Amino acid sequence: MHQDAILEQELRELEESHLRSDLRSSAESMGALLADEFIEFGSSGRILDRAAVIASIPGDAAFQCRIDSFAVRALAPGAALTIYRLSAWSDSESQPRVTLRSSAWVHRAGRWLLVFHQGTVASGDAA
Repeated sequence: MHQDAILEQELRELEESHLRSDLRSSAESMGALLADEFIEFGSSGRILDRAAVIASIPGDAAFQCRIDSFAVRALAPGAALTIYRLSAWSDSESQPRVTLRSSAWVHRAGRWLLVFHQGTVASGDAA
C-alpha cells in the first residue's frame, strides 16, 4: 500500500474512532487521543481546550454519523490535516446535521495526536 494511502487510512480510522460513543464516553480514551495543547473551534461557536473536551464527555449524547469526502493533506513530516463532511443525527432527529470538519494531527512518540479540530455548520447540499 502506498504511504499516502496508509496515512489516509490511519487518520480516517482515528477520526472515526473519536466519533464513536464508546471512545467519546471514555475520558481515558479521549485523553490518549488529544494532544496537551489541543484546541477546538466547535460548530456551536465555542472554543474548547483539551480539559474542556474531556470534562464534557459525561454530557455528550449518542449519535450516528457518516463521513463523506474525506481527504488528508500532509503538511510536513509528522504533521497532517484531515478534511471531511460529517452528517450526524440522533434517533429523535429527522434530518442530519451537516458540518464541514478539519483536524490537524501530529505524530509524536510513535502515534498520531489531535492538536486542532474545527467544525463549521454547512447546508445539506454544500460541497
